Amino acid sequence: MPWEPTNVERDRLEKLARLQEAGIACYPPRVERTHTSAQAVAAFEAVEADGEAAEGVQVVVCGRVRRVNIKGRMAFWHIEDGAGRIQLMIREDNVGEETYALVKEKLIELDDFVQAGGVMMRTHAGEASVQVFELKLLAKAVSPLPVIKEKVEEDGTVTRFGEFSDVEMRYRQRYADLAVNPDVREVFRKRARTVSAIRQFLDDEGFLEVETPILQPIYGGAAARPFTTHHNQLDQDLYLRISFELYLKRLLVGMYDGVYEIGRDFRNEGVSFKHNPEFTQVEFYKAYADYVDVMNLTERLVAYVAEQVTGGTTITFQGQQINLAPPWKRWLMRDAILEVTGIDYREHQDAPSLAAVMRQKGYAAPSDAAWGKLVDGLLGEVEATLIQPTFIMDYPRDISPFAKMKPGDPTHVERFEFFIAGMEMGNAFTELNDPADQEARFLEMARSHAAGDEEANPLDEDYLRAMRYGMPPCGGWGMGVDRLAMLLTDQRTIRDVLLFPHMRDQA
Repeated sequence: MPWEPTNVERDRLEKLARLQEAGIACYPPRVERTHTSAQAVAAFEAVEADGEAAEGVQVVVCGRVRRVNIKGRMAFWHIEDGAGRIQLMIREDNVGEETYALVKEKLIELDDFVQAGGVMMRTHAGEASVQVFELKLLAKAVSPLPVIKEKVEEDGTVTRFGEFSDVEMRYRQRYADLAVNPDVREVFRKRARTVSAIRQFLDDEGFLEVETPILQPIYGGAAARPFTTHHNQLDQDLYLRISFELYLKRLLVGMYDGVYEIGRDFRNEGVSFKHNPEFTQVEFYKAYADYVDVMNLTERLVAYVAEQVTGGTTITFQGQQINLAPPWKRWLMRDAILEVTGIDYREHQDAPSLAAVMRQKGYAAPSDAAWGKLVDGLLGEVEATLIQPTFIMDYPRDISPFAKMKPGDPTHVERFEFFIAGMEMGNAFTELNDPADQEARFLEMARSHAAGDEEANPLDEDYLRAMRYGMPPCGGWGMGVDRLAMLLTDQRTIRDVLLFPHMRDQA
């Protein structure tokens, strides 16, 4: 649909035309910035502390005009860059009549990007500012940013409100959301620090960061429906990966002791406050480790990341105080489900009998669900109660196709998931490394897929070939980075930690 400018936009377009007719470059190709806003203030304050002449601090700063106050032949602006805000003091005597006319007539105005050169000074009100001698337009904003108002509450917190309070519009126009909401920009800075801290921790632990294919001829490694695409030249259907797992474990066969990847996964599933069709995942695989070793590593990793991002291991999420410091609670799945639901699923070893007792107690139990799926449904009743970090251990074999069986218990495997703030955060196994057992489980999944289970993984013969060369005993682990970012930034929905979340088409 073609753009139809509003009255305000038409006015700005007219100003743009006037500037261009006057020979003023409205989108020049060069910038001469010497200092960010924060660097300019810091340099000035350092000179003040040494008692030197302030005139010695010459700066060229750039940013978006955020506040305008014109007082006759003098104007005060605030401009904002990625480091913060700084005040400009613009005198007609200093910049000249022609340049000052651009200010006075508001040909350069709110939301435009400018470059200002001058010397640092402190105003009578005590604010470190730039006394401007040169002013240059860098980019004319044709559309004004949404107006956001601020209210300082009694406790000192700042409440922001205004015409851009529609959450869906903020997601659709994230660029505008970031431009007017410094709190949102800080969320994504913390998200970036979260990823950096994960990487630093795993590097320090001796893992090797690798990259594996996003386009895969066979998908696998998780219970999820894939997105399908097509390679035209090869005439080949391909899948966007749902997991990194099977490729990363191939690398252990190739004699790396520990590997990890941070990247995007794609799952053709529903959306919710904690689900998006594409999301950031971190997975690692460590030779000569089991799921207990991986639990220990998980505790240390999450605590380390929290310290790097928030300064400590105690966080507040949606009003709940959560302690991420080790050790975390370790709870057998059977005991957790029994305590919360009153059902001992081990006393009901087939799907019909377990479904019957679930319905008797008021829990949903689809008639076509396998036994393990029913058990997983009961775990869903437990999930919301797991506020403090908790490992839920030992899962049914038939919903854990890549995990090694518990010794002496053919119905369960060495698998855990960990939960924080009522959310599942990650999944881990003592990895199956017996190729014959893995092939049997692939065949079971193939039968399930043929029977209509779209989340069952197809048989991956190349992965089995790799296993037959010998795979060392190993522990594997995966965590959703977006959910960890939600925790560390106190955001209630995954969309608030995704720069560009998936949205429905607008009507």
